[in-house]
Amino acid sequence: MTSSVLCAVDISNGQDDLKTIQTAARLAALDGAQLDVVAVVPDYGMSTVGSFFSKDHHDKMVAEAKVHLNQLVSAALDAAQNAKVRHVVATGRAYEEVLKLAKKSKPALIVVGASKSDFADYLLGPNAARIVRHATCSVYVVR
Repeated sequence: MTSSVLCAVDISNGQDDLKTIQTAARLAALDGAQLDVVAVVPDYGMSTVGSFFSKDHHDKMVAEAKVHLNQLVSAALDAAQNAKVRHVVATGRAYEEVLKLAKKSKPALIVVGASKSDFADYLLGPNAARIVRHATCSVYVVR
């Protein structure tokens, strides 16, 4: 296994990213690639907003995000598949962290979900659009 597939999800969307994870798992399996699923939590510590939160708020958010990410991947894939998935929680701006992780891990493919359905069906969400524009590898967008 020399390649990987990086799947970026938004855990605040509930079950909306199940199809994105399942698609990423299928694409990774086609190539025998490692599947990495990443969720990004905002960094409140560096902004003025951060002063309104307790000092351990970020650590609690990351721990909760890890639980939600594991639940989401478990709902999308069977236990055997989930055991092989690397669950990654990053902190910062979603598109920046996904691109940083991609630069570091050099995946063969990034899989992202499009924005929620409604008028946005005709548009890419801002994070997905930035990932598509700036990624150095192929990007597969799941609608």
